[in-house]
Amino acid sequence: MHRKHLQEIPEQSRNVPAGFRWGWDSGKTSELLSGMGVSALEPEAADSENIPQELLSRSRPHSPARKRLKRGSDKDFVIARRPKQSRENLPGISWDALPDELLLGIFSFLCLPDLLKVSRVCKRWYHLAFDESLWQTLDLTGKNLHPDVTSRLLARGVVAFRCPRSFMDQPLLEHFSSFRVQHMDLSNAVINLSALQGILRPCSKLQNLSLEGLPLSDPIVSDLAQNTSLTKLNLCGCSGFSESALKTLLSSCCKLDELNLSWCSDFTEKHVQVAVAHVSETITQLNLSGYRRNLQKSDVSTLIRRCPKLVHLDLSDSVLLKNDCFEEFFHLNYLQHLSLSRCYDIIPETLLELGEIPTLKTLQVFGIVPDATLELLKEALPQIQINGSHFSAIARPTTGSKTYQEIWGIKCRLTLDKPSCL
Repeated sequence: MHRKHLQEIPEQSRNVPAGFRWGWDSGKTSELLSGMGVSALEPEAADSENIPQELLSRSRPHSPARKRLKRGSDKDFVIARRPKQSRENLPGISWDALPDELLLGIFSFLCLPDLLKVSRVCKRWYHLAFDESLWQTLDLTGKNLHPDVTSRLLARGVVAFRCPRSFMDQPLLEHFSSFRVQHMDLSNAVINLSALQGILRPCSKLQNLSLEGLPLSDPIVSDLAQNTSLTKLNLCGCSGFSESALKTLLSSCCKLDELNLSWCSDFTEKHVQVAVAHVSETITQLNLSGYRRNLQKSDVSTLIRRCPKLVHLDLSDSVLLKNDCFEEFFHLNYLQHLSLSRCYDIIPETLLELGEIPTLKTLQVFGIVPDATLELLKEALPQIQINGSHFSAIARPTTGSKTYQEIWGIKCRLTLDKPSCL
């Protein structure tokens, strides 16, 4: 790395704690870099300087030895070599004399690949590059991660971690006592059950979590129960856990505000009954769609009695529901968004009854209302937006057409995908 000389700054005490668990080890650093797909910093000559070796200047009468060049005009040009200066004789001070706080401020402008590269310069820069203040938000979406890299990075104090559609198919080799992560998205990742448990077990401060599409297990779901501050939980499309593990999870997470339990492939009627009987009373948004013959009117009644604060309710693809369950919806004094798409036993004409719910703003009834009837329904219920959205956003970290590095409104600064240093 080139040494650059800056205006002299008074030296301050260093108060940043030591960095990584294994200490400074160039072999370990190379493993981390390669595991994240970042090439190592190429070594440079020890005496190289960030200055041109040849200085082009205009000739003067009193100039020292010079070589005149004729270029078809009477103007003389000279190539004068600037004598090489030793580092000790240069004015100012070096990077080594800068306080830790200033270097951390400079490092905070680096993108992830550059931050990893500067960590190889020296032991001090290694510790500073992995200071937890620089690793608050991290995005590794769609990457093929080396075993244990994920946990080692989370141990740096990451608060928001976005890693959907990534590949982690190896068990963890190291165990960590605790992570600080509060917002995590592992949706549709390819990950070994042992590795997933190794990542989630040290997590006890999660507030928002998305494991959409992942196979789980009873031990993993039981580990999630220690996160009593969970407010948003997305288990859409998950599988592999029993109703007893689900009961433990829902009973422990008493602060849930958004819950997505839709389309869990191996959910039985018993799973649904446990879900409606033990879901937190604080829930305002709930997605229980996809349980064709496992969700009944009695389940809806139990759910509404337990969760009177529901604002957004999605019961789509429940073919056992009929219009006789509409009377239950009138007990929800805050209901604004209701989805009953593909509940084929509901008679389209009876949907007019839902217009009497004073708080209702949107209604999704895809698949049960013909186009001609849909126009009549919209005219009859002008105060309600009908079939305005095909997909549910309940508890999902990123919705709509957003492709940038954001989860639940939190922008992830460190990313390997089209990195930007500013």
